[in-house]
This record gives sequence, C-alpha cells and structure tokens, in this order.
Amino acid sequence: MTQATASGDLYLSITNLWKAFGEFLALKDISLDINEGEFICFLGPSGCGKTTLLRAIAGLDLQTKGEVLQDGKDVSNLPPSQRDFGIVFQSYALFPNLTIEKNIAFGLENTGRGKSEITARVNELLHLVGLPEQGKKYPAQLSGGQQQRIALARAIATNPGLLLLDEPLSALDAKVRVHLRHEIKELQRKLGVTTVMVTHDQEEALTMADRIVVMNQGVIEQVGSPTEIYREPANLFVADFIGEMNQLPATARGKAGISIGADSDIVKSQEHKFADGEAIVAAIRPEDVIPHANGSGTPDETDVIGDPENVFTVLIAEMEFLGSFWRCRLQNEYFCDSELIADLSINAVRRFELEAGKTMVVELPQNRLMAFPRSEAS
Repeated sequence: MTQATASGDLYLSITNLWKAFGEFLALKDISLDINEGEFICFLGPSGCGKTTLLRAIAGLDLQTKGEVLQDGKDVSNLPPSQRDFGIVFQSYALFPNLTIEKNIAFGLENTGRGKSEITARVNELLHLVGLPEQGKKYPAQLSGGQQQRIALARAIATNPGLLLLDEPLSALDAKVRVHLRHEIKELQRKLGVTTVMVTHDQEEALTMADRIVVMNQGVIEQVGSPTEIYREPANLFVADFIGEMNQLPATARGKAGISIGADSDIVKSQEHKFADGEAIVAAIRPEDVIPHANGSGTPDETDVIGDPENVFTVLIAEMEFLGSFWRCRLQNEYFCDSELIADLSINAVRRFELEAGKTMVVELPQNRLMAFPRSEAS
C-alpha cells in the first residue's frame, strides 16, 4: 500500500486495482491512499494508464478487480451517478446550446434546490472563478481559458468531496496554461476539496501537486512530493521522465564510487548497492553540473558546491541559448559516445568566456551524482 502523507484524514483508498481490456492490462495491481484536501497529479507518458485510473475512480470504467473506498464507503461497483465527485474533461464538455448560467446550474437542478438558491449558487461560482459578467453568454462566445473556468465551476457546483481533472489545460496556449494552473491551485486550496488531476505535463505536476504519482505501463513507479520526485527519483525511468537527466555509462567502484565511461579515474557518487565492477548508469541533472575556471581543477569560489575531486576536462561541442541559461553539450574521451549536458547561467558563461570549441573543467558533485542499473538505461 502506498501511504498518504501530509495533514488530513484518509479520504480515497485504492487497493490492488487491476483493469484489463481484453488481453491488454491497462492497470496492474495499483494501490494508493489519498488524504482529504490533497492535490494529487497522475503523471506519465501516453498510454501509461493514468486516465484509465482516473476513470476507474469515477466509475466510468469499472476495474476488473480491486477496491475503491471514498470517505470510508466502498464505491468499487457503484455507477458514476452514485459517487461523490465532480469532473472536468480535456474538452470541457460544456453544453453549446445552454448559457453559461444554465451550464453551471445543470448539476444543481436535480438536487432539490429552489430556483432562488440555484441562482445564488451560480452567481457565487461565477464570482469565484472571476467571470461574474459572463452568465448570459454561450460557451462559443468565451475564450478557451474562460470555458475551462466555467467547466470547473460546474464541476464544483454541488460541493463534491472529490474533484477529478482530466488534462484540463492541455488545449490552451502556454501563457494561459501558466496563469490558469495557478488559479486552479489557489481555488483548490480555498475550497479544500480533494483533487486528482491527470497530466502528461511535468511542469504542471511539479507546480500544482502536493504529491505526484508517476506511472508507466500500468504500474506506479513512484509517489512523492514534487521535490522528492525530482531530486530523489526511485529509478531511471522517473529520473529521465521528470526534467532533463544525463545518462553516462559507468562502472561501480565500492559503495560510493564509480568510474565513468572508458576507465576514468574513480569519482565519488551517492551511496549505492551495486557490486564492485558492475555495469551501471551514472546520472546527473544538467543544472547540477558545476563549471570551473578553465584549465584548473579548483572550482571558482563562487561556484563551489560539493566535492572538488569529481572534475573532468571537457570540450564544449555546442551551446544553445535558452533565455535564462545556456545549455552546453560537452564531450570527453571517457564518455564514449555520450555527451554531458550542462545548464550554465548566463553569468557563468560570461565570466569564464565560454564558447563552442573551447575546453573547460566541470565538477560532478558527489551528492547529485546518482547510480542506476544499466538495464534501465534509455
């Protein structure tokens, strides 16, 4: 069982859940606990099972076997209409022939509320999502971002205990997405509603989630906070899927040492459990590579982080300007056919006068140099 963390009581519990489509297993023995009020993101590549898991929680695709408990109630075999949730789809699914007010009121009309109460609730929700003047319009008259807000208002109209979001921002342009993901997170905090969002966008998951559930081929690879997922990946799939990750062929040397590529000197790494001489992959994120003063094994004092023994002289094969930093592709005789990617600040590039074709010295700090099985290499 993957235990829930953070404050709050256990709200949603998924136990040994499987889902098969004919001979294809879309979900394989999924277990997950989610606390009340948490914002959880299911993250993974296309076809990993994240949307199938969301639909199983909603009852839209019943699991082949396994159990789903919501607020202590077994909902495993209940139809969607008898489960307590609101949902926002990728397409928003607003009714084009109904006004915005009637779209939001749609789910309230079967709850036994009077017209005046429904009207008050609709107005409250329009103010909550920042669109108080749009009630008389139709969906086609609103922008994509506004439609997304209305779909969200409709989903929370009945005060559901669980909010399900199926890639709600994927149809929007980049700037609108950045703005709305902040608004959704603030709204979720204000309401305190337990929220599960499906996304393939790493940045969305890292900025919005309390915890991320990384999935691959129907199984959960890792569950943790955004910081844990990014800085302490459980395996090379997670390390490579979340952000950029260098992968260099290496050999284990002791319990906290490796030699990279073709018989380089032994460098220090995070502690690992590989046998001495075992073929492994050395992994480090581009932003963790530290530049040194050219031609010196001693780091520039403004850039010292970690162990200055882990240094390599490299050739700058290519430099790519990405606005706030330079992405440098570095080569070394020990790296074999692999390149080391380093993301260097504009100030570092200027200070060390770096350019393609020059050599430089880089440090791979011990506390950020990880080791993984060679079999996991991409």
